[in-house]
Amino acid sequence: MHFPTVALIGRYQDTGLDAPLRALAQMLTEEGRGVLIEKDTSHNTGLAEFPVADIDEIGRRANLAVVMGGDGTMLGAARLLAPHGVPLIGVNHGRLGFITDVPLHDAKNALSRVLEGNFKAEDRMLLEGSIWRGDQQLFSSSAVNDVVLNRAGRGGMIEVRVELDGVFMYTQRADGLIVATPTGSTAYALSSNGPILHPGLQAMVLVPVAPQTLSNRPIVIPDNGELAMTLTGMGRVEHGASCHFDMQTWSDLQPGDRIVVRRAPHTIRFLHPEGYSFFTTLRRKLHWNLMPQATDSGE
Repeated sequence: MHFPTVALIGRYQDTGLDAPLRALAQMLTEEGRGVLIEKDTSHNTGLAEFPVADIDEIGRRANLAVVMGGDGTMLGAARLLAPHGVPLIGVNHGRLGFITDVPLHDAKNALSRVLEGNFKAEDRMLLEGSIWRGDQQLFSSSAVNDVVLNRAGRGGMIEVRVELDGVFMYTQRADGLIVATPTGSTAYALSSNGPILHPGLQAMVLVPVAPQTLSNRPIVIPDNGELAMTLTGMGRVEHGASCHFDMQTWSDLQPGDRIVVRRAPHTIRFLHPEGYSFFTTLRRKLHWNLMPQATDSGE
């Protein structure tokens, strides 16, 4: 049997999420699977008729996690479950997402196909970042999408010295710098004119945000390197600088602080129903060549 125990995680702030989550839980029960409802999801949706578990217990017991919400919900779940090796499938409760790619109306059918073994699996890299002040580590976290260093308020640009494996790359004056995974290349990095990286690539992309010099362009670097960004100046920035690890923020950066980013030791596995195509998602999300005659195996 594929996936004997399945966890359900939802963006519980959404209204009306209880009905589709309950429908999935009932379908899973009818399919002979054990069901776990993530505790905050259960508390905020009223799904109390199924076993409740926190993330650690889900990591120990679940064979699959179904995440219902948006890409932000998936990022949070993926970051927490990656060390446990639990694969995830994303159901979009809203607009089509890049990683929550199953539309809500097709959730039961798609999940049924996955339970039958008809799915495509892909492993995606995560980043591991830390903030240092001298020899003291102030903060560390992982990120599925990106690690972003930027100014925290209005005013001038920040100045950053960038090194890869101890080799000087450049000093950048900009509003910020984004270090993104292939997954994150379609997020903030894309809106800052960064390239789209195929999720099968083993690489990171470094994208400046509004650089002072237009010749400063995005650069793709190997995933086995260690990137160090040292904050050397903050100009006339009114509220200092901050660093973001997906949705987690450290906002007390000072000149001389160093942000070190490398590939995390674990990956996250995303599952998609058979027929999924990364390029189909790009066409739909970015409105590429939406011609009636354009078809492929992912349509």
